[in-house]
Amino acid sequence: MIQNNLQHPVNSGFTAQSASQDVIKGIDLTGKTAIVTGGYAGIGLETTKTLTSAGAKVIVPARDIEKAKKNLSGIENIEIEKLDLIDPISIDVFAEKFISSNRTLDLLINNAGIMWVPLKRDGRGIESQLATNYLGQFHLTARLWQALKKANTTRVINVSSYGHQMSPFNFEDPNFEHREYKTLLGYGQSKTASNLFAVALNERAKNFNIRAYSLHPGSVYGTDLGREEPIDLYIQMGTHDKNGKIKPDVEAKLKTIPQGAATTIWCATSPLLETIGGVYCENCDIAEIDNGQIEHRFDEPSTIRGVQPYSIDRENADRLWKLSEEMIGLKFNIG
Repeated sequence: MIQNNLQHPVNSGFTAQSASQDVIKGIDLTGKTAIVTGGYAGIGLETTKTLTSAGAKVIVPARDIEKAKKNLSGIENIEIEKLDLIDPISIDVFAEKFISSNRTLDLLINNAGIMWVPLKRDGRGIESQLATNYLGQFHLTARLWQALKKANTTRVINVSSYGHQMSPFNFEDPNFEHREYKTLLGYGQSKTASNLFAVALNERAKNFNIRAYSLHPGSVYGTDLGREEPIDLYIQMGTHDKNGKIKPDVEAKLKTIPQGAATTIWCATSPLLETIGGVYCENCDIAEIDNGQIEHRFDEPSTIRGVQPYSIDRENADRLWKLSEEMIGLKFNIG
């Protein structure tokens, strides 16, 4: 059952060209506490800067502490903590430290992720993109749940991707044990899972005044997410020339990092979303459902949009919630 009554644009007043500072204008986050995973690089760093500029205290869990210290140098109102989302023990240690501080958590932004990796598995045998991009955020949210419930109004934001269109969630073989591994299928499945998590979490948490969202940041230039991507694929997609250089006309159409962070900030702060949750957003608005009416061209970034019905389906979301608890061996107790 798809949330057709909610999954449609609300005419936010912002566009794909809006930057994070445009969206945060007039918003006061003084006294609010946020956690931004991966908040020390790319759009995560821009998200951290924007939230702190509005008065929020931001905790930045980092896999690479030295890189985080360097990139966050000079930014006030931040704390850096160790966290590796592929390691369940690391998640538990980080969450226990935060919970023991007795602070409320007003914003949890599940931003960190990986892409284009070869087949790897964590210590539990779980494929690495699924473990990092989805199960890590499910585990972290569950462990931080008491702090999230303490806040008067709370939002959980999953930074997903248009990449969810590359694959639905494969319930029969999520870890590629009986099918050929293709990195984009792994990535797509992990992002579909992130979307479904927002649907399921929002439905379970709305009575606690907690809203959940997933989002596509857009086609952004200058992040390091695609650092392992084969250049031949870029050429095949039509975005790069035969020498492997991005075409100037394509580069000019890509979002800047501040524009890429804008939808995260919109989901985290927009008054328009006070009574709406469980939706997938893009370009600082709720996305349109893609029922085949959108023509996608990778050399035309503005067409890389829309949300697949399978990734916001409530039955899929409920099924995935149960499977996730089984996969990580943790009961996510909402009540």
